[in-house]
Amino acid sequence: MRDAITRAEAFLLTMQQPNGAFSDPNPTSSFNRHGYAMTSLSLLALADSGHKPIDLNMKGIAMTRGLDFVLSEDPRLHRSGGYFGVEGSRMYGHGITTLCLTTMMRIGVHPRQEARLGEVTQQAVELILRAQRVRKITPRHVGGWRYTPTSQDSDLSISIWQILALVSARKAGIHVPDQSIDLAVRYLKRSYFSPRNARGMPNMQSGFGYTVGRRPEYAMTAAGLLGLQMCKDKLSPESKGSTHWLAKQELNPRTEWFYFGTYFYSQAMRGEEKNRQKTQEVLLGLQKDDGSWAGNSGSERLAGRVYSTALALASLNAVKQ
Repeated sequence: MRDAITRAEAFLLTMQQPNGAFSDPNPTSSFNRHGYAMTSLSLLALADSGHKPIDLNMKGIAMTRGLDFVLSEDPRLHRSGGYFGVEGSRMYGHGITTLCLTTMMRIGVHPRQEARLGEVTQQAVELILRAQRVRKITPRHVGGWRYTPTSQDSDLSISIWQILALVSARKAGIHVPDQSIDLAVRYLKRSYFSPRNARGMPNMQSGFGYTVGRRPEYAMTAAGLLGLQMCKDKLSPESKGSTHWLAKQELNPRTEWFYFGTYFYSQAMRGEEKNRQKTQEVLLGLQKDDGSWAGNSGSERLAGRVYSTALALASLNAVKQ
């Protein structure tokens, strides 16, 4: 597995552009314009491998250049109040980029980047908090996020990135109100697909849906479970029920949003050896000769190799011994 990780890291470095961004040359990929999001996923994957921007080697230099790109003085960011989704990646990209920035704060960056990193990260976190406070169209959406900072509804696939970013921000020393985390946890639990009995208890063999009331899906259940775990809600019925549900699922590369879901699955389910082995076996069998991974279904087929490789690399790092 160490060889697979090394080859994946080397592949990502070949995808770095002169401006520091990590992007795939595939012209059919709409994800190519999502420079902040794709660069941030790559930086997160390299950080999960144990590399830091302050390392005096090729990977450290590449991470510093990538972070320079994310921290660049982009007029669009200034006009939008620090909204990284302005590039087209919407709140997905903003959450991913904020998670990356808070992670970089925690692991250490080049001294010349520290002041700018702190300023930009604080602004990005505040935008997430403001977006959560937007008045929602119905109570079931309260506590979550959707496509834009002013969205009045919520979905789990976008909300999970904001939740992970806020938890990471706290670890980096940025103030995140308890109420924000509490509201997010309540939203997650409403996204758990199950009727409640007279005592309010849900079915202990179910998972999370894309929106409240939707049936459980692989990617959403893995995301919801990790969200609860990161918010220190590991013993709730929803957490236990989704763990049971995921343990029975096969890791099928043709599942919709397979790499997206496996990123969360690898972290949420790494507590048992059989789950770690399952993740390793499937991902190692899908790696290309050049060290990359490519999506097999739906939108992931068009997402490009930087997207799939960064998520696969992070997943392998989560389950390595």
